[in-house]
Amino acid sequence: MMQPLIYAHRGASAYAPENTIPAFILAADQGADGIELDAKLTRDGRVIVLHDPTLDRTTNGSGNYKKYGFEELRRLDAGAWFSDHYRGEKIPTLEDVLDGVGDRLGVNIELTNYTTLHDDLVEHVVEILKDIKNTSRIMFSSFSTGNLHKAKQLLPQIPCGLLAFPGWSGWWAREVLIHTPGYSALHPFHKDINARMVGKLHQRTHQVNVWTVNDPAEMRRLKMLGVDMLMTDDPLLARTTLGME
Repeated sequence: MMQPLIYAHRGASAYAPENTIPAFILAADQGADGIELDAKLTRDGRVIVLHDPTLDRTTNGSGNYKKYGFEELRRLDAGAWFSDHYRGEKIPTLEDVLDGVGDRLGVNIELTNYTTLHDDLVEHVVEILKDIKNTSRIMFSSFSTGNLHKAKQLLPQIPCGLLAFPGWSGWWAREVLIHTPGYSALHPFHKDINARMVGKLHQRTHQVNVWTVNDPAEMRRLKMLGVDMLMTDDPLLARTTLGME
C-alpha cells in the first residue's frame, strides 16, 4: 500500500509556533515531505506567512494585519505566545520560507486573502515564484476558486488544490467544483473522506490531500483509504503511526 505524503500544517505546529521559520525547519528535521503555509499580502505589497486576518492570537500585535505595513509587522513577536523559547521570532515572508526550506520540502501555498479577495496576492506570489528555478515542489491551494483560476492562468505548471469546507458547507466543492477544469487535487476535511470519494477522485486523476489529521487511528484509516497526502500539526507522530520510522 502506498504511503501518503506527510505535510506539516503551518509547519510542525505541535512543537513550534505556527507559520514561523523554526516550525518549518523542524518539519524538515522530523521527516515531513512538505509543509503547508498561509500567504497574505501586506498593505504595502509584501507576501507574508500568517494564518489569521488578525494579529492577536499568534503575535503581540492586535487588530487586522492589513492596517500595518511590512516593517511594522516585522517588529512584532510571533513566537512568545507559544513559549519563551521562541520569543522574538518574526512573521516570515514567503521568500524567507522558500530560502529556508524550499530545497528540502514540498510547499503547499494556501492563498488566504479571504477577507481581501480583490487584492493582488496571487500576482505577488507568482512574481516571487518566477524567480525560483525549480517549482516542481510547489502547490497552490485555496477555498477561493477565483484565486486558483488566476494562479493557474499565470503559472499553469503549478498544480492547484481546491480546499473544501467541512460537512454540508463543503459539499459543492467536493462533489461539483472539483470536477471542473483546472484542479489537480481536492483538499477536504479528513472526516468527510470515504472510500467512494477517494475512488471517484482517483479515477479522475485528482489527488486527495486531507486536512488536518492529528489522531493516530484516523491517520491509519485514511492510509487504508488510499489518500495521497495527510496534513498534520505533528509530522513526527504521523511518520511513527504509519510505520515510516
